[in-house]
Amino acid sequence: MTQESVTLVQNSLVNKKFLETIKIVDGVALHLEYHQERLNKALKTSNVYELEKLLSPPSNGLYRCRIVYDLKEIEIEYLRYEKRTIATLKLIFNETLVYDKKYVNRDAINRLVEKKEKCDDILIIKNGFVTDTSIANIAFYDGKYWFTPKSALLEGTCRARLLKEGKIIATDIKVEDIKNFKKIALMNAMIDFDIIASDNIEEIIC
Repeated sequence: MTQESVTLVQNSLVNKKFLETIKIVDGVALHLEYHQERLNKALKTSNVYELEKLLSPPSNGLYRCRIVYDLKEIEIEYLRYEKRTIATLKLIFNETLVYDKKYVNRDAINRLVEKKEKCDDILIIKNGFVTDTSIANIAFYDGKYWFTPKSALLEGTCRARLLKEGKIIATDIKVEDIKNFKKIALMNAMIDFDIIASDNIEEIIC
């Protein structure tokens, strides 16, 4: 990459803020290498921030480390974490949503969440394929294997780790396929791999 092209890339990122969320347990930042990899990918460089050197979390308790960053600056805060219970998902169809990087600006997703009615969260369907909920990647169990959509909007760090470990399999999942599965799980850095309690898919998809 030439110096001119590097400059163009950097200029295009100046006004974009990215977000990283890291789980902190008793002072330990979990799976930090996956967050570092995603940060580097967002900024298109590996020379800006080293998370291991920058983090100084509380030594006791469960925290959500919230990092807001761009090429110019990084802001880090530690927030007490309480898990949000999600038992039902509203199918929301949208053909234009793009969230391929973890941006601070979630206005487009928040507008879709407003349509969830009495459900706990939404499950976004794009071009007929299952993508993500508003806060997590998703996986489906067929009785033998766990599958996650290839068409995920955002490649989450937990999803990336479980794929690498061979615990889930990426495949195309159409909206009409949902009824054929036995269980649903949500995945993100804070909840890890969280299986929704109900075994009845029809009760989950409201």
